[in-house]
Amino acid sequence: MPLVRIQLECNRTTARQVMDLHRADKIHHGSREEARAEVWRRGWTPAGEPVFVGVTNGQPVRLLYDVEVYSDTTS
Repeated sequence: MPLVRIQLECNRTTARQVMDLHRADKIHHGSREEARAEVWRRGWTPAGEPVFVGVTNGQPVRLLYDVEVYSDTTS
């Protein structure tokens, strides 16, 4: 199944909180739900949970999530 990369703009404090939770094998539920909602807005159907993959190092700071989606192909 294809993956969609989602970038969520946030502030440095939130990015730090998400990274700390990720390192503790926990989930930042708010940003994960926001990533799922963005996949739906883009017209894809999520096939699994969004997976946190990192934070950008620029301005603005962005959280990166990969979301597995169902393919639109039919047989």
